[in-house]
Amino acid sequence: MSSNLLELDHVTKLFPIGGFFSREKMKAVDDVSFALTADKPEIFTIVGESGSGKSTLAKMILGSEKADRGSIHFDGTDVKAVRSRRDREAFMAKVQPVFQNPFEAFNPLTRIDEYLLATAHRFKGAKSRAEKEALADVALQRVGLSMAEIKGRFSHELSGGQLQRIAVARALIPEPKLIVADEPVSMVDASLRMSIVNLFRDLRDALNVSIVYITHDLATAYYISDRVVIMRKGVVVESGDARDVLENPKHAYSIALKNAVLPPDPREASAILRLRQRNAETNEATSGSGDRLAR
Repeated sequence: MSSNLLELDHVTKLFPIGGFFSREKMKAVDDVSFALTADKPEIFTIVGESGSGKSTLAKMILGSEKADRGSIHFDGTDVKAVRSRRDREAFMAKVQPVFQNPFEAFNPLTRIDEYLLATAHRFKGAKSRAEKEALADVALQRVGLSMAEIKGRFSHELSGGQLQRIAVARALIPEPKLIVADEPVSMVDASLRMSIVNLFRDLRDALNVSIVYITHDLATAYYISDRVVIMRKGVVVESGDARDVLENPKHAYSIALKNAVLPPDPREASAILRLRQRNAETNEATSGSGDRLAR
């Protein structure tokens, strides 16, 4: 059996372009290879601007898109071979997604706790409501929430940060080996981004979960990543240890990204993130005080 948890070998994804009869195709992902080892959980970050192919790559890892060339193996199994419902369920129990927009992840007409209870039943075989709630509560506690806080509530009654934490808790219920997080903080208020980012680090260390973190934000990538790949137009232009790549990029595109986003010393990135968080919290508190005075 392979010693790699996840292995991508020369993966390419093509999409047709032009009219209905056109045979022309665009390479959304072009000959990408990397691996995550099974014995060392890590946060592996895929960095790129919009259109770089990073989200398409995430979909292929999750099995919702199929590679046109190359192969993707998870835990020794070819992802393309996961076809039957039973195999798909087993695969999804080990590989869980966290998507970009927490407000779109939950139906506004369905109570939030029902999602967690359904996940506990589907992946853990929980029968009684008490058993389902117990499993859900354990996962919620991992992300700083509890069943008591969310029980019976709808998505519009919760903040974006709370919803994204619940999305993470839902992903944790099956006890996955890998979480694929696609831009998980881009739709969250600045005051809450650091808490979500720190949560992923805690999950890696406490639960030994590897995380594929998809982002366009070099500051958060620098702050939490063990390794990174930088993508441009479907191609990996640079990869390696996060500190080495982001502090001393070699490719012209990576250098341009760093100069446009990170401070001259990228070790200041985490400090800048914390400063943004404090400023957002101060602004929120000030705004709240003004509202109370107006009333």
